[in-house]
Amino acid sequence: MLGVCYRYTKSLQDAEDVLQEGFIKMFNNLERYREDGEFAAWLRRIMVNTCINYLKKNSRYNAELVFNDRDLAPVIMAVAEDGAESTLNVKQMLSLVRQLPTGYQAIFNLHAIEGYSHVEIGSMLGITDVTSRTQFFKARKLLRKWIAGMETPNAKINNDAG
Repeated sequence: MLGVCYRYTKSLQDAEDVLQEGFIKMFNNLERYREDGEFAAWLRRIMVNTCINYLKKNSRYNAELVFNDRDLAPVIMAVAEDGAESTLNVKQMLSLVRQLPTGYQAIFNLHAIEGYSHVEIGSMLGITDVTSRTQFFKARKLLRKWIAGMETPNAKINNDAG
């Protein structure tokens, strides 16, 4: 669960704080677990929601979570082709995702990794599904630029990123 929290925050210390808060929520709500689903999935949802709430209330992240609905048009996502994306290992890719602006990072994690729909993400973050789609599209576009080496956040992607 620390890995889940770390994907949404910018430091290990913040991830540990969120993890602790998430476990407290889990213990306080243990009687709500209905055993009709997998416990790990229930716990993961608690952690993800705790991460989102942490980002919203923490001033360091909150400024980066401002979404603008003006002038947004629906975006059609292109299917990923074979290319530079396939040459990265998981550790390198997660390192790049962590370097995205907080809003992009949150939406990318929620959609691409956690599997939430854009409607669900919009509800969680208080934005429209169109905004979620647009932010996800922008995150993917930025990741592709970095992967292609045109504009990486640290000038290059190295094998010990993480």
